[in-house]
This record gives sequence, structure tokens and C-alpha cells, in this order.
Amino acid sequence: MVLSHLDMISLFRNSAPYINAHRGKTFVIMLSGEAVASDNLPTIIHDIALLNSLGVRLIIVHGARPQIEERIAMRQIQGRFNDDVRITDKTTLECVKDASGSVRSQIEALLTMGLANSPMHGSQIRVASGNLVVAKPMGVRDGVDYENTGYVRRIDSEGIRNHLNDGYIVLLSPVGYSPTGEVFNLSHEEVATCAADAMKADKLIAFSSHKGLITQDDTLLRNVELAKFEQLIAENALINEPSVIHALADSVRAGTPRAHCVSFAIDGSLLKELFTRDGTGSLVTENHYERLRPAQIEDVGGILQLIKPLEESGALVKRSRERLEQEIAQFTVIERDGMIIACAALYPYPDGFGEIACVATHTQYRGKNRGERLLEALSTQARLQDINTLFVLTTLTAHWFLEQGFIEADKDVLPSAKQELYNFQRNSKVFTLEI
Repeated sequence: MVLSHLDMISLFRNSAPYINAHRGKTFVIMLSGEAVASDNLPTIIHDIALLNSLGVRLIIVHGARPQIEERIAMRQIQGRFNDDVRITDKTTLECVKDASGSVRSQIEALLTMGLANSPMHGSQIRVASGNLVVAKPMGVRDGVDYENTGYVRRIDSEGIRNHLNDGYIVLLSPVGYSPTGEVFNLSHEEVATCAADAMKADKLIAFSSHKGLITQDDTLLRNVELAKFEQLIAENALINEPSVIHALADSVRAGTPRAHCVSFAIDGSLLKELFTRDGTGSLVTENHYERLRPAQIEDVGGILQLIKPLEESGALVKRSRERLEQEIAQFTVIERDGMIIACAALYPYPDGFGEIACVATHTQYRGKNRGERLLEALSTQARLQDINTLFVLTTLTAHWFLEQGFIEADKDVLPSAKQELYNFQRNSKVFTLEI
């Protein structure tokens, strides 16, 4: 699809808040060996370079499993596993070092490429790698000696931080080094999650062969909280690679605020995930990044923008900025990634009455029970204020309030103060709900 001139301008403007939000943040990007082997690797690296040029501090952790398997097959070695963990003997270790070094060089070469008329032209990306992962042996478990298979002992966070401060992209391989000079084969997902934890990263982004987190019934999970994600893992309800699933869960458990899953097979998935409001893959957070909360004075602009189309259509009574600022304490909002996508207000009246007003949901986010969530929250507030009857005046949304249990009533049931303000020209219908 070719974007028009205006579409491109709109896209660029809409990405501006994310450009500002991501600048100076630390992201760990996890590239499996399968992602490295995909045809889209050059464009993924170009997009990573773009992030670097926008001021994002980047740590790339690559895997090399298929590359290791290829070298084992070429040498006609019998690969050995126990509980799906590779036993790395001395001969296999040579394959690990060969494959990891080759993949690292491939990524470094793509980050260095600067041909004229290419996306990387003039970028001058600097890459740092080396002995930044300290490892320890896995040892003997249940009688099995894993030899040179190891765990991450620690991440050289100071060394990585110095490289990031100097503007480098840090590239970590799935190998680690011990203080005694030994080399250990590590899982790239463990390196990625340990790096995210050690560097207090703002995001971990894992590339998958799938569009995002996919359930057994082929449902894409756009946003999922950690508790629900762990339940799905326990139920074996996801079809993604175990390395991706474990990295996302482990990083969020360790305190990384957001963990993303994007496809290495879809061109531009990384940029769309980071620079559009709804993304393209999946997001795992400890708590949902869409939250219902009391409105604050800083929300006035967002609420005005939300209700403006409804005011112009006549569905809502027009409110000035000054009035909204004065009444902001009456409002409850739903915020999605920094944007106000729904709002409603509760105005108390004498004798146990309360008015529900200014109920609005952004057109792109209707049909997901957000209005119902707001109404439930306001009903809870009303009970705490000894309100036992809610009422609403509406011209266009009568059916929705009827679905929520409201019943139509005569305007004479309204509190006297509200009757005096009744606008006969609008001829709004009155609905009430006993709570």
C-alpha cells in the first residue's frame, strides 16, 4: 500500500509523542537465530539503526541455535540434549563459538553498511561487543555433566552503560566467560532477560516467527497482564517459541516495565509496535497499560479533544475549557498509553441523587465495555457519597442506558435544581437507575 502525502504527514505527526517518549530509554532487543536467518534481517537492522538515531539506547542479544545445529551437522557430530538443554562438550563448543562469532559479525556488518541510497547511508552506527557477560558452569545435574553449558553469573552493567553513554549499540552473544578464562554456551533468552534486569531496561523486545503472542485457537493477544500471561503459560495455551515466552515472562517478573513480542517475518513490525498507539504485536506488562482513574487537571486537553466530535453532533452539551477545569474532580477517565480514550462524570445532587454526564468513548475504542467500566466505577463512587438514584439526560444514546438497566422517567423526577436548568430546546430524555 502506497501512502499519500497527507497520510505520511499524519503518520509522522502521530509518531512524535513516541519519539519523545523513547528518547534516552534503554531497550533490549532479542533476536533468535531464526530471526537472524530470516530474509528480513537487513530491514530489522535498518529499523534498529533508526531507533539508535532517534536517541534510544540499544542492547541487541542474538541467538544462534540453528547456526550451531548447521555446524554440528557439517562436522557430523551427534548433538546431545537433556531436558531440552544442550550438553556442550569441547567439540560442540567449537561449533558454538564459530556460529556465535559468525552471527555477531553478520549483525555488525549490517549495522556498518552505509551505501548511498540505502536506509543506513550516513548513519555511522558504532557497535560494541566483548566480554560483557560473565558466566558460570551449569555443572552436574541429576548425574548429567553439562560441561561447557552455563548460566549467566552477572552482566557487566558498568561496561555496557559506558558504551551506551558513548552512543554505541551494545551487541551481546549467547556465550559467556568465566574469571578462569573458560567459555560457556548460554541461552540467548537468559542473556537478554539478565541484561534487561541489570540495566533496568525500559523494554525487552523479542522477535518471534509469529505476529505476536498467539493462543492455541489462533487469537492474537494484543495486551496481557503478567498474571494472565503466567496462567496461559501454565495451561500451555500459547504456540510461540518457548524462548520468547520465557523471556517475556522472566523480564516482566524481574521488573522490566514492558515486554513486547513482534514478528521477524513482517517488515516494519518493530517500528509499528513502538511508534503507533495500538502496535502490531503483543505487549506484556505487570499491570495493564490501559487504566481507569480519577481525572486530573492535566487531562482537560485530552477530554476536550475526546468530547469535541460529540458536542458538534449534538450528543453532548458543549463545555468550555474553563468549566471543565472547574469540574475536573467530577470526571473519571480511561487512559490508554497516555491518551484519554473514554470519560464520564458524576455530579451529586441533594436527597440522594446523582447525575451521570459527559459519557464518551473514542471512536477507535468502542465496543470493548469501556462505557460499562466507567458506569460501574461511577456507581461505586455514588454509593460512597450516599447517592441511591442515578439519572442521565440524553438525546442520542437512550438505547445504551436502557441496556445498562436505566428506565425512562418524566423530567419531574429530577432534583429541583436540575429541573430549573432543563433545556426544553434539546428536549433530552430522562433515565434513572436505582443503585
